[in-house]
Amino acid sequence: MRFFTQSFLYDDPWPIVSLAYFLRYPNPYAGHILSCDVVSREFTSTGTLLTTRLILKRGSLPRWARQMINRSESWVIEESEVDPLGKVVRCSTRNLDHVKIVRVQETQTFRQMTDGKTLQTTEANIVSRFGWGLTGQIENHSIARFKRNIQRSREGISVILDLIRQARLEPMGLAGAAYLRPDSAVRYATPTRSFDEDPELREAPRFSWPENRP
Repeated sequence: MRFFTQSFLYDDPWPIVSLAYFLRYPNPYAGHILSCDVVSREFTSTGTLLTTRLILKRGSLPRWARQMINRSESWVIEESEVDPLGKVVRCSTRNLDHVKIVRVQETQTFRQMTDGKTLQTTEANIVSRFGWGLTGQIENHSIARFKRNIQRSREGISVILDLIRQARLEPMGLAGAAYLRPDSAVRYATPTRSFDEDPELREAPRFSWPENRP
């Protein structure tokens, strides 16, 4: 087993960083993402928003792994919880196939700090049960790739943050992100569009609390 943890502090407030995280696909640093679809979404009795998304990724395989894996695509499930009152996002992802070769469990947490900035904490557990003397090699390769991808993921989020800043969008609740498709970030976050000028934006669903919220 290999374990990885890292923290990063964004200067932007929590609503903006969290919105950028959920709208991170597509971006120039995520060409390996083939699709991202919402499977389910619901409010809890305490007012948090639960979302499950299914993501299809494509990755390059090292030469020694091509005899074990006959395709480079992998399905990943993402389960998130948004707490707008506590200003915390918790998101967990794990691969659904190739799990005997390697299982990657990743957790992302976004939390608002007292100074208005946003702290991102990344944790990952990587386990291989392949055996045949290759377990260590597979885990070492996977953790090295994960570390490289963390930087690219952060750069992708920064692209979306820049688009939001350029558009001068006001901070919005995370449920607002729930009504935007991942490919809407680039289309909506442009300086020339506004709610007053764009009928499609004016008619977009807005955030509302569930009736059974305490």
